[in-house]
Amino acid sequence: MFLAGEEWSARFEEFRREAWRLETLPQYLMPQEEAEFAAFGAGARVDPRTVANEYTDRLRRQVAEGRSQGRVHIVARPLSDYLRFEFSQYYAPHALAGEQIRILDVTGRANPLEGVQDFWLFDRSEVVLMNYDPDGRQISREVHEGDPAPFIEHQRVALAESVPFEEYVKGLGA
Repeated sequence: MFLAGEEWSARFEEFRREAWRLETLPQYLMPQEEAEFAAFGAGARVDPRTVANEYTDRLRRQVAEGRSQGRVHIVARPLSDYLRFEFSQYYAPHALAGEQIRILDVTGRANPLEGVQDFWLFDRSEVVLMNYDPDGRQISREVHEGDPAPFIEHQRVALAESVPFEEYVKGLGA
C-alpha cells in the first residue's frame, strides 16, 4: 500500500511510543524546500531557538505526551550543500524541539548499513519504505508488508554506530 496525504500525515499523529527514521542519501530534492535551499545558498540562516512551525509544535507536543521521534542520517564528508542546509535549517531547530537526531558518519570506514534504504519505523511494528530516485527525488512511500524485525535490527545498528547530532556538528561550522 502506498501512502500519501492524510494517510501519511496520520502516521505521525497516531503512533503511540516512537516514530523513527533512517536517512541514507546526501540530498533530498523536495519541491517545498527549493526556496529555503536557495536562500540558504545565498547566505540566509535561521536562529534554531526561534523556529516555531507545525513540525516543531508537533514534536514538542509528542515529547510532552511521552512519545518520541528520532532519526539517524548516514553521511560521508565532505558534507553536501544539502546536508549543511538540512543540519542548519531543520535538524538544529528540530533537535531543540525534542527530536532525537543522530549522525552515522561513514567517512573512511565501511557503512554498517550499506544497501539499506530509507524507512520510517512506527512503534517498532509498522515499516514505511521511503522510495527515492538516486538524486533524492521522492518516488513514493510504501507500507512494508513483511516482518519488521530486520528494520528493528537496522535501527539498533544505526543507533549503536551513530553519535548525537549536537555532538557531531561541534566544530563543523555547519
